[in-house]
Amino acid sequence: MADDAGIEGLIELMSRLPGLGPRSARRAVLMLLKKRGQLMAPLAQAMAQVALTAKDCHICGNIGTADLCPICADPARANGEVCVVEDVADLWALERAGVFRGRYHVLGGLLSALDAVGPEELGIPRLARRVADDGVREVILALNATVDGQTTAHYIADALAPTGVQLSSLAQGVPVGGELDYLDDGTLGAALRARRRV
Repeated sequence: MADDAGIEGLIELMSRLPGLGPRSARRAVLMLLKKRGQLMAPLAQAMAQVALTAKDCHICGNIGTADLCPICADPARANGEVCVVEDVADLWALERAGVFRGRYHVLGGLLSALDAVGPEELGIPRLARRVADDGVREVILALNATVDGQTTAHYIADALAPTGVQLSSLAQGVPVGGELDYLDDGTLGAALRARRRV
């Protein structure tokens, strides 16, 4: 067990990261300490650099090093489609899949009365202005299939109704490679309701 307050402090900070509990954080810190020259020093330098240069894109909310992210700066992506996501991780997941060639709007969360998160905090009025000003033809709601996700989707649909924009959402149901026996009742119900002709 480490006696040094600095090492314990690093372990405590690392344990706050998603997917790392106290034990995993301790193992990660031990690995970093063993490889101080090859791993820890470059990691600390890279983190310090990113902390100074990271910015939110002023149009979509993506994170990058410029005021305008590469997606919003790409004229080929101005195709009239905007995909609304909860956070940057969702945007990055869609980009990694390479299936969407439009632009994004990052909400930064979901509507939640318990957490006092309302439409203003999520930039929903800014989204409505974007749709009206930029000639957006379709808004794709790529939000989680949770109560807060569906509440947010309904609110956005109501907020955008006066614009006449086409609204769509991601399909829900059986994942590719999924086995029916292992799926929960909600997923099976959504899949059956969203069935399509073969």
